[in-house]
Amino acid sequence: MQPNAKNLLEIADIKTPLIGLYDVPDTKPFEPFTKTKHCFFSAFDNWAKGESVFISEERISCMGAGYWLCGVESLPREKFVNFLANKEGLRSSPKIMNQWLDNQKPYKKKHPYIVIGPLKEEQYDYLKTITFFVNPDQLSLLLTGAEYHNSSIDTHQVISKFGSGCSQLVALFEDLDIPKAIIGATDIAMRQYLPSDILALTVTKPMFQQLCELDEDSFLYKPFWKRLKKSRYLK
Repeated sequence: MQPNAKNLLEIADIKTPLIGLYDVPDTKPFEPFTKTKHCFFSAFDNWAKGESVFISEERISCMGAGYWLCGVESLPREKFVNFLANKEGLRSSPKIMNQWLDNQKPYKKKHPYIVIGPLKEEQYDYLKTITFFVNPDQLSLLLTGAEYHNSSIDTHQVISKFGSGCSQLVALFEDLDIPKAIIGATDIAMRQYLPSDILALTVTKPMFQQLCELDEDSFLYKPFWKRLKKSRYLK
């Protein structure tokens, strides 16, 4: 059963719909779909209208998304590496980029389609990650929630990794079955499709459940957050 995020979203004043990444055998339950302008983050405004996007091995508009979400190599490895390192300047050398790609593998999908769009409670079994699009204040609140149950100084529930915006949605997680969060939308190639003050926090299903279960004993209902919200309204 999908956790209920209503209280969390209301207290955090998050108006942007939560976006899920689904690994599915059939796209029909997620209709309607919208067309994207190369990068599927161009659908940001359409997600708010209840529309989704999907990709498959046969339907890829972006080379990066095809690689990170479907494992499709649109270019030979050497050309792919040179494109990222030399043309885009994302690593200091093709050698470094090649080594990074060796260490960071794409997501291995189980079904023919990857769907990205508003949450569908009846499709929860196919849900892999949930993304909050938030401003810095809201991100701070969610980061506090992500660490709420963590007592270790060596285990980090929240990470920030280099990668394309699409890879940050699922591929950069090492294990989707543990509570984990990634600070995303830090890819400068896709940020043009988002408001300038918006970042993303993508979480696994176990982390989503923890965030939704924050109760009245937690910081969510305490003075720090109330004072922060009040200070913004007074400006």
